[in-house]
Amino acid sequence: MKTRTIETIAYGQPMDMGGFPIRQALPSKKLDRLDPFLLLHHADIKVSPHVDVKHAGVGPHPHRGFSPVTFIFKGGVHHRDSRGNSHIVYAGGTQWMNAGMGVIHSERPPENIQELGGRQELIQLWINTPAANKMEAPAYIPIDKDHTPQVISEDGLTQINIIAGELAGVKGPIVPHTSINMFTIEMKKGGHYFIPFEATHNAFLYLLEGNIQLNEQDDLLAFYMATFQKDGEGIHIKALEDSTILLGTGEPINEPIASHGPFVMNHQTELLEAFRDYQMGKMGVLIED
Repeated sequence: MKTRTIETIAYGQPMDMGGFPIRQALPSKKLDRLDPFLLLHHADIKVSPHVDVKHAGVGPHPHRGFSPVTFIFKGGVHHRDSRGNSHIVYAGGTQWMNAGMGVIHSERPPENIQELGGRQELIQLWINTPAANKMEAPAYIPIDKDHTPQVISEDGLTQINIIAGELAGVKGPIVPHTSINMFTIEMKKGGHYFIPFEATHNAFLYLLEGNIQLNEQDDLLAFYMATFQKDGEGIHIKALEDSTILLGTGEPINEPIASHGPFVMNHQTELLEAFRDYQMGKMGVLIED
């Protein structure tokens, strides 16, 4: 099968996000967005044993018009929101939230984070929502490791966790508004796998740790993100070291975007309405227990 050519390679730049050290691979100087993907933040945080977890992590904040999705690789995340959801997802799990018309949520370390090593490693990915669905009721879908379908290579060196979309006849539990594949991948050194995806999809790969070779010619190091041209049937990945990967592909929405802070809409007027509705309490109230 013909592999897709790499279009851009961007480094996940270290940034301070409200006091939290993160890496931002999207947007970058090379790429503003990859429709329908808007933002990718990679955080690897040591949680101080001297701080109450109720005051750690990310406190209450609003969203409207897109899906902020959190992939947990180490530790865990306690999600609470203004729709009454309160749930902990641990390493290997995913928190998929469609913000819809508006929701306030927080993401804190779980009470037992120190028993888990005192470390939170996660990626938050913002996925745009079509205009027709932006004002739907919010939805929160937690998926733990044991309920995430897997594809294992014949040699056992590659494990692909299917969160959304389909691979090798295995379907993920999430059904997004648009056609999307979301996989987390664990590869042992020497493992290799060809991942096919739809010809019309935009696609990216972000490497959390390790060293891989793409399409048997281009090496990619940790904290880099690669995007691909639409000139092939998929990509071939080979692990030069034990590696952890996030791979996403998606059908472009091809709609105008107006975004500011935690809101992603289609027009500036809708952004002003989002801020007004938040200030008026129409997105609910989150009182953390």
